[in-house]
Amino acid sequence: MVEIYSMTQGHCYWNETLSLAANCSWKAGPYLAEKMKKNEFAEWERVFAACVDGKVAGFCTLTEKDELSSKYKYTPFIGFVFVDEQYRGKRLPERMIKNAISYARTLGYEKIYIMSGEIGLYEKYGFAKLGDFETIYGTIDQLFVMPTLL
Repeated sequence: MVEIYSMTQGHCYWNETLSLAANCSWKAGPYLAEKMKKNEFAEWERVFAACVDGKVAGFCTLTEKDELSSKYKYTPFIGFVFVDEQYRGKRLPERMIKNAISYARTLGYEKIYIMSGEIGLYEKYGFAKLGDFETIYGTIDQLFVMPTLL
């Protein structure tokens, strides 16, 4: 059974998600783990966990900003989308993203954004590419947008 949880610190799956992030194969995972340890999230921001049969299999976030330069006023962002290798192919990213979009809608957001270097991945979930934008790291990444009212 697959369940998606919208979490803040103290949630029963928070520490397991933090551990997956800290030890995952993706280099951004440990950065998220540190943010979770320090609880560096605004009150409305969330970490989403995908659980398969009671075990955390993946995560993503919904936050005000991501790696986009602050000179751009786009918000909110889905970020840190990751699924552990053994759970891939089960459409977990799509389920987490849908939950994040639903939550953003309850907050009154009409659009949601995601930054990615992946080509063809987020378009299949309904995102449209806005263009290539400079990140806070001095690199260029693609910015995607999707209305929350689909």
